[in-house]
Amino acid sequence: MTDYGLTGYFLYGKGCSRDYGLYISGSGTFNAPERDVETVEVPGRNGTLVIDHGRFKNITVTYPAFIRQKFQDLAQEARAWLLEDRGYVRLTDSYDVEHYRLARFSGPLDFDMRVLNRSGECNIVFDCKPQRFLILGDQMLLAERGTQLYNPTRFPSLPLIRAHGTSGTLFVGNTVVQIKQINGYVDLDCDTQNAYKGSVNCNTKVVLQEFPQLPPGMCGINYEGMIEKVEIKPRWWTI
Repeated sequence: MTDYGLTGYFLYGKGCSRDYGLYISGSGTFNAPERDVETVEVPGRNGTLVIDHGRFKNITVTYPAFIRQKFQDLAQEARAWLLEDRGYVRLTDSYDVEHYRLARFSGPLDFDMRVLNRSGECNIVFDCKPQRFLILGDQMLLAERGTQLYNPTRFPSLPLIRAHGTSGTLFVGNTVVQIKQINGYVDLDCDTQNAYKGSVNCNTKVVLQEFPQLPPGMCGINYEGMIEKVEIKPRWWTI
């Protein structure tokens, strides 16, 4: 590892690596995940049958890292910071300021100490969901009647949709959602496939065959009835 070439940093959960004197290389930032496929050899048939399960596997992102001074104190604090969160949290780094990942760190964090134990280097390894989410896709957008929403990626996204009003019909591309007697608004989380308002489950307040997706390119948004306005967090992503 080239110690003093490590000048980048990352943000994970509530902290930044710079706060712990921890600097990185971004050599793993732009790596892509593996498609989840199954291969089957069929007797009497030439070639291999490939079954694509329509998803990507998690990806391991590794940052070569280095603490240059005050190693013992900073290393202990860095361990506590990286291991305090359970499950997936947001991970960004200075090498790609337009995207973030959902990542988890479960350890270990093993340093190779240098210079009379005043500095040390390590590899910080995150288990990440396969998507690189666009930071712009986290903005809540106002979708007026007849809006054409543009997805700039090659992949369909699973948005968060907030419909304000009391009842009506929502159209997202070719998907139709009937909304029945809501009080103020209802959120449609197309990732978890749930409808709710705050902590209240509202799945019985919507009728739909499938939750909407935002396909690559243009997608029409429309609504009628007593729906007053619609807001959409598009959650665009790439790999």
